[in-house]
Amino acid sequence: MSTTRFIASFVVQLSQKFQKLFTRDAAESLWEHACRWMHPVSSRRILGTIDRAELERLREHYPYRPNARKINAYEDADYWVGVNVKRVQDLWLDRSPPLEILDLGCGPGYFLYLCRLFGHEGLGLDPDDEPFFRGTTKFFGVNRVVGRINAQAPLPDLGRRFDLVTAHRVCFHRIARGENGEWLEWRETDWKFFINDIRTNFLKPDGRLLLEFNRRPDGSSFFTPELRAFFESQGARIVRWKALLPADPAEWPRFKQI
Repeated sequence: MSTTRFIASFVVQLSQKFQKLFTRDAAESLWEHACRWMHPVSSRRILGTIDRAELERLREHYPYRPNARKINAYEDADYWVGVNVKRVQDLWLDRSPPLEILDLGCGPGYFLYLCRLFGHEGLGLDPDDEPFFRGTTKFFGVNRVVGRINAQAPLPDLGRRFDLVTAHRVCFHRIARGENGEWLEWRETDWKFFINDIRTNFLKPDGRLLLEFNRRPDGSSFFTPELRAFFESQGARIVRWKALLPADPAEWPRFKQI
């Protein structure tokens, strides 16, 4: 290879690396890490409040279902406390006044358990599909209402409103797998119904809705250009794989609410 071609190849590779470094996702990731670093929360102290031996006993009482994934097992308190510490920090829940929080798809209850440690009052909504979660939500003292989220159907009336409604690793928008193995998902009209239901019936006037999505199987963002445009049309602020929506779509939603 000639010197000129070598230099040209090096410049192209360097340019690609800088493009990856300065993407929106990378910049937002750096900002999140900086905010967490400036306001640290000790996962070790939180783990000290959890009887991990009892969690193991719960797993023995509620064994894995056939063909269930064992990756990031929910009895792994070290992993899930770490995940939920970041969620608490990103929403400034470690620094805010007491809030009333509704967690959709609360699962084992780690998030609401941490919220309670920081002085918040939480309620979970989850289908009763996973027996282990019955044990863990009771173990963590998490109040839970059994319910399922379906397209074009209002959530069950909970008789109260909340400062914050959250849904982490959202999967209730998946309807069924197509013949090619890919998920059939809610349409924009389904999302619009859901968002309006939350705003109308569950959020306080200055409340917020936080939706956290999984990446797609190929590693790309959940937010396709069409979905990003739609959520932004509903007043969402999109940061990486999260969408934060205010009760009033005319307002700018803030992760920091103090």
